[in-house]
Amino acid sequence: MTITAPPREAPAPPPPARPSAVRGLGALLLRQWRRLTAMRTAIVLLFLLALAAIPGSLLPQRSLSQSNVSQYFAEHPTLAPLLDDLYLFDVFSSPWFAAVYLLLFVSLIGCVLPRAAEHAHALRTPPPPAPRRLTRLPDSASLTTTLPAPDALDAVEEELRVRRYRVVRRDRDGVAELSAEKGMLKETGNLVFHLALVALLLGLAGGKLWGYEGSILVTEGDRFCNSFQQYDTHSAGALVDSGDLSPVCVGLEDFRAEYEEDLTAASFTADITYGAPGEDGSREVIGVNDPLRVDGDRVYVTGHGFSPRFTVTLPDGRTFDDVSAPFLPVEQSTMASEGALKLPDLGAGTDGQLALQGFFAPTGLVQDDILTSIDPRPLAPQVAVVAFQGYLGLDSGLPQSVYSLDASQIERGRLTEVARSNLSVGESMTLPDGTAVTFTGYSEFAAMQFSHDPGQLWVLGAAVAVLTGLLGMLLLRRERVFARATAGAPGGGTVLDVGALTRGSGDSAPRFAALTDDLRAVLTARADRAPSGAAPPTGGIPA
Repeated sequence: MTITAPPREAPAPPPPARPSAVRGLGALLLRQWRRLTAMRTAIVLLFLLALAAIPGSLLPQRSLSQSNVSQYFAEHPTLAPLLDDLYLFDVFSSPWFAAVYLLLFVSLIGCVLPRAAEHAHALRTPPPPAPRRLTRLPDSASLTTTLPAPDALDAVEEELRVRRYRVVRRDRDGVAELSAEKGMLKETGNLVFHLALVALLLGLAGGKLWGYEGSILVTEGDRFCNSFQQYDTHSAGALVDSGDLSPVCVGLEDFRAEYEEDLTAASFTADITYGAPGEDGSREVIGVNDPLRVDGDRVYVTGHGFSPRFTVTLPDGRTFDDVSAPFLPVEQSTMASEGALKLPDLGAGTDGQLALQGFFAPTGLVQDDILTSIDPRPLAPQVAVVAFQGYLGLDSGLPQSVYSLDASQIERGRLTEVARSNLSVGESMTLPDGTAVTFTGYSEFAAMQFSHDPGQLWVLGAAVAVLTGLLGMLLLRRERVFARATAGAPGGGTVLDVGALTRGSGDSAPRFAALTDDLRAVLTARADRAPSGAAPPTGGIPA
C-alpha cells in the first residue's frame, strides 16, 4: 500500500519590501529632527543669536540712523562696502539673522512641547515606590521608636506634609512604607523659562510683522506727521499698510544740547508738541533715553545737528528770507557739518537754478583760508559756502539726496561753480549776476525716530516670565523622600528606614540631617504621649 503525501502549498509571497532609500531618508530626517530639537542645539542657537546681535550694537544701523551709516561710509570707504555686503548695517533684517532666529524658534518648540506634555503627566503621577534597599540612596538613616509601624509612618507623613511634600502610603509584601516628593516647580520653572523664550520670540516676530518705524530730521519750528511720504528713511513689517499708521503729528519747538567740560555730549532734550493732525496738541520734553510714549507709539531723539540759514537777494530786488537745509555732522566731536541748499524756483530773470554747498562750523576757526570747527557748541558759527548755478536735475526722474548735490550734474557741466567764500553771521557774498547770499544764522535740528511696536507689552511680559522661570530653575530643588517601617527593633518597637534623593545644586546632607533630627523629635514626642508611657530610645542607627 502506497501512501502519497499531500502536495505542499506554495508559500505566500512576502509583502513588498519598502524601498531602502525611503527608509534611509526617513531615518536621516528623524535623526536630524532629534538633533535640532535637542536642548543642546537650542542653547547653541541661542548663543549664536546673541553673537549675531553684537554687530547690531557696535555698528550703526540704517533703521536707527541713516546719517550715522553715511558717516561710517565716509570714514571707512574701503571697509564699509564689505560690511554692507554682509548686511552688518541691517543686522536684524538680514537673511542670516532670520535663519538663526527661525531655527531657534523651531528648536525650542520641538524641545519644549514634548517636555511640557511629560511634565503634565508627571504632575498627575504619584511618587514611585520606595527602593528595596534605602541604604543605597545618597542620603539614608535608620531610626528606632517604640511606636507601632503604622503610627511611626503616621508621624513621618505628618512631618513631610508640613514640609509641603506629596505623600503616598503603600503596603508592599506586608511592610508599610511611604513615598514623598516635592520640588516639581523646578521643572515647571524650566518649562516656563523655555515657553516664555518662545513667547519672547513670537513677540519680537509680531513686532516686526505689524510694526514700523521712520526717521526724519526736524528743524526747530517745523513739524511732521506720521506718514511714510514724509520720512527720510522708513521700514515697515510685511503686514503693515500705509493706512494703518497712527494719525499723529509732532512739532519741534526747541532743542538743547549740553556738553561736559571735555566737550562730550551730556544730554539732548527737545521740546515738542504732538497730537492729531489739525490740532494744537500737547507739549512734552523728550530726550535720548526718555522718548514720547503714546498709544503704543514712541518718538525718540537719536541725534542732532545744525541748519544754517541764508537770505538770497536777487538782482531785481526779490528776496528769499531765512531759507535753510540740514547740514549732516561729519565729525561728532566738533559737530562740523556738510550739506546743500537747493533753490530750483527763483523765477524769471535769473541765471538758472541756484544751489549752495557748504561746510558749517559751530565754532569756526579759519587757518590758511580753510575753515575748521574746534568746539561742538555754537560759540562762533561760520560757514564755508560754494555757490553753483545751472540745472539741478530735480525733475529728471532720477532720485538724489536732499543733503548733497548731484555730482553727475557738475561733471556734465550742467551746474557751474560761480562763487565761494567763508562767511560769519551777517556777512554776504555776491554772485557774478548780482545775486547776494547772506549768512543770517542757524537753527538746530533733531534727528527723530517714530516707532510703532505692537508686541512691546508682549515682549515685556515674556521677559518677566523668563526671569521668573530662571529663578525657579536656580532656587528650587527636586527632592524625594522614602520611609519604611518594620517591626523588630532591639527591646521591641519599630525600625524606621529613611532615604532621600535630591536633584539640584548644593550639598543635600545638611538638609537631610535636619529632616532626620525633626523626625526623631516627632517620634519621641509621640512615643511620650503613647498610653504605655514607655520611654522610647532616642538614638539613631546610621545607615
